[in-house]
Amino acid sequence: MNIPIWPGSSSFQPGETPFGFYDLDPQFQIDADKFALFASRRLGYPLVEIELQDLNFYAALEEAITTYGNEVYAYQVADNLLSLQGAPSTTVAGNNQLVQPNLSNVILLSNQYGTEAGVGGTVPWHTGSIDLVSGNQNYDMKQWALDQGIQGRIEIKRVFYEASPAITRYFDPYAGTGTGMMQMLDSFGWGSYSPAINFMLMPINYDLQKIQAIELNDQIRKSQYTFELVNNMLRIFPIPTGGGIRKLHFEYMILSEANNPYVDTQGQNVITNASNVPYDNPNYTTINSIGRQWIFEYALAIVKEILGYVRGKYSTIPIPGSEVTLNQGDLITAATSEKTALIERLRAYFDTTSRKTLLENKAAEAVSQKNILSDVPMTIFIG
Repeated sequence: MNIPIWPGSSSFQPGETPFGFYDLDPQFQIDADKFALFASRRLGYPLVEIELQDLNFYAALEEAITTYGNEVYAYQVADNLLSLQGAPSTTVAGNNQLVQPNLSNVILLSNQYGTEAGVGGTVPWHTGSIDLVSGNQNYDMKQWALDQGIQGRIEIKRVFYEASPAITRYFDPYAGTGTGMMQMLDSFGWGSYSPAINFMLMPINYDLQKIQAIELNDQIRKSQYTFELVNNMLRIFPIPTGGGIRKLHFEYMILSEANNPYVDTQGQNVITNASNVPYDNPNYTTINSIGRQWIFEYALAIVKEILGYVRGKYSTIPIPGSEVTLNQGDLITAATSEKTALIERLRAYFDTTSRKTLLENKAAEAVSQKNILSDVPMTIFIG
């Protein structure tokens, strides 16, 4: 049987890997042949023949580097996605970018509470008005929306049906009493100010108490100005009286706008999820010795897997007077378990270096230092 056998040495040339991600990297070009020699010897060469060629070793090394980069950047994305979402996705690759945590998405989430509270948010409040009809207390807001050509449901957020401000009904008993205050204030350009002309002689809390008295009087002695909104019907109190056209103003939201979960990015390409965070394959030269050792081990497991599949095709090899059974099952089983263990080890390492873990460790370190310092004798200096 003519089975290709590893010759024992190789000479890497760009273009000999499946994807060519790292072919032009000088360090990869050096390590490709070194890894081929390392892996073949770990598999028993030259004591046993290895049914592989240099291209198989190169492909395994390329896959291992890419897998390492994917794991690194996937963890980086998971650790920072809340800060990355909304950033431009067309910027340079984030491989060597230091990610600064921010509150952009936290604020975006909290804006929804501002919308409901009427103190900001992301959903516009529209204004509208209806004509009050004398003797008519009930108004159909659904019909109003249809008349305005508004598509879908609306939600009334605020109704401006209130009595005139107390300041407009303020009575100053000193106005026109001959004290000369009016002429003096006019000379300073203050004559048109309300309340009247007496606030220079009385403290401001006097005016506030007068206004509160007027409002309290209205609440107790007069019909309360209020409204209720039930099932699209707006009922106002007191019942409108008198002639002429009077308008009742209100603010409302269009629910189709409030329930729209998508943020208007104004045509810009932004990061929306983990799939479009701009990360490229790693720069092999900058990977430290810790990462490269993991890559060599993972690539070796891939080589075992490839060799196992090759030997599965040639399960037995005839030799003079007998035949040899190859170890296909052992290789594939070992490769599968080693790859799983290496991925788990790498992810566990990333867990220990996550922002959350590092901050927890720093906090524990601060507590420990405080406890140690508490036992140090404190010297009292007498000057």
